[in-house]
Amino acid sequence: MANKINIKGLATEELAEIIVKEGFPAYRAKQIFHWLYQKKVNSFKEMSNLPQDLINLLESLFHLESLNGLAQQKSKDGAQKFLFQLSDKQLIESVLIPNKENKKESNKERTTICLSSQVGCQWHCLFCASGQRGFKRNLAAGEIIEQILAVQRLSGKTIQNVVFMGMGEPLDNYEQLMKSINILNDRLGMNIGARKITISTCGIIPGIKKLAENPLQVELSVSLHAAEDKLRDYLMPVNRKYPLSQLISACREYVKKKNRQITFEYLMLKGINDSVDEAQKLSQLISDFEAKVNLIIYNPLQAAQHEAIFFPSEEGAVYSFQQILKKNHIPVTVRYSKGQDIQAACGQLRGAYLKSQVTLNNLTSIRDRL
Repeated sequence: MANKINIKGLATEELAEIIVKEGFPAYRAKQIFHWLYQKKVNSFKEMSNLPQDLINLLESLFHLESLNGLAQQKSKDGAQKFLFQLSDKQLIESVLIPNKENKKESNKERTTICLSSQVGCQWHCLFCASGQRGFKRNLAAGEIIEQILAVQRLSGKTIQNVVFMGMGEPLDNYEQLMKSINILNDRLGMNIGARKITISTCGIIPGIKKLAENPLQVELSVSLHAAEDKLRDYLMPVNRKYPLSQLISACREYVKKKNRQITFEYLMLKGINDSVDEAQKLSQLISDFEAKVNLIIYNPLQAAQHEAIFFPSEEGAVYSFQQILKKNHIPVTVRYSKGQDIQAACGQLRGAYLKSQVTLNNLTSIRDRL
């Protein structure tokens, strides 16, 4: 398998080009995509409308690599977390998030998957577990795609929304990220609308600029968490390379070019960034362009896994912060972290697993279910 290509990392055009060179018509690529992403087959032999010589070719050139499922957890709020092992034994996480917040659609479950884009992360944000063990490598497009396929198989859920808010910084892996998004968006692939796909970044300005030039209308979310450089330098070392003034300028330009609203994520950390003064600073920073703010109630990490101890803001502080943004005509919502009882924050389950090297309590082995 070492010399074979992961077929799930190929766009239809790439696949068609390969098989046409081997003497097969281009339309076969569409059939193959249908089997991969609609029928979700696990072997080329299951592609029953393909000629045997094409199946033989596929088996010789490609592999259908699946992730090795190590663990699965389900929260009392319905969120599910999955720990996967890659072919090189590295570990990544994916989270399935049910959403029934819209009362008019109370009987309809809109399911979101939170995907990883890297193994680890190089930016070491103080409140995040993903970077605690450092950066290992980027994920290939096929490894990103396989997270969705594996979670769908294991959960039996149909996924309508995709967020790149798992392990890693998506815009540090821009090429493979966009390749995977094109497959997700392809009507022959997973047929997920571009506006149902969100890329979350800690503030990688070159990536934001590239995304501004890309025609796909995906959603962009920027993790801000502070409204002035000194505090953001402390919380997010990425700010030392891409300071707030430059980041906000890039965001403003993004909104102008894409004619799309941008979302700023803001973790509410007790006594750190949740004061009235910080709310006023945030309002001044982003009030001159189309932006909204998600105030996120912090999901605390276990102290043993963390360099610093943070706590969720008090309810009153959150309310006061929210009201100041509203008075400044900035759309704002409060979001509570899902899956706090199952270590659903990015990197927590991976960190615990690596630390113990045994299956944790309350985990269900899923090796045989993939």
